[in-house]
Amino acid sequence: MISRAAGVCLGLMCVLLLTAVIVLCVTFIQERQQLKTKITNLTQEKDQLLTNNMNLTEERQQLQTKITNLTEERDQLKSERNDFQKKFADGWKCHQSSLYLFSSETKNWNESRRYCREREADLIIINYTEEQDFVKNICGSEHFWIGLTDIEEEGRWKWVDGSTLTYRFWKSGEPNDYQGNEDCANTHSSGWFDTNCDSSVKWICETSILK
Repeated sequence: MISRAAGVCLGLMCVLLLTAVIVLCVTFIQERQQLKTKITNLTQEKDQLLTNNMNLTEERQQLQTKITNLTEERDQLKSERNDFQKKFADGWKCHQSSLYLFSSETKNWNESRRYCREREADLIIINYTEEQDFVKNICGSEHFWIGLTDIEEEGRWKWVDGSTLTYRFWKSGEPNDYQGNEDCANTHSSGWFDTNCDSSVKWICETSILK
């Protein structure tokens, strides 16, 4: 009887041990799976944080670039404003999208053009009727050089930028190339005249506001 009871006890212990081992194995597997899941989640969170950090870095760089660009634009606008203020103080006049300077002294055509170019401008190019009317109202009875010449080819009048005439405001009887030596144009309230380029005449400089 004792031997039988011992056998039963031993069997129960084996069952209990086996059950405990199974429970431990199941628990271990579950915990390992949970750890793997946590590791996976942490890895994903880390990757997400790295991505967020990269995005924030890119956004910061983009913002810095925008700040730099805006600063440059601000400085450019300040420079242009100061330039305009200086031009207005020097007597430049505004019409449409251009600034004009009507000289008070006289020079020949080439010297007049050089004067304009030294001020980041050029002799005026008159491209439309309203511009001619604007100039005519200021010129009055005086003559002013404009950026028009046929010095390269007689009778083929071109503006200083190389473009050909689209509008013509010649005074009646002009151009007449008097004595074969009138290759530069000037404007007057009555219209344009061809004149000897070495004549001493006032001039008009023009520069675009939209540079």
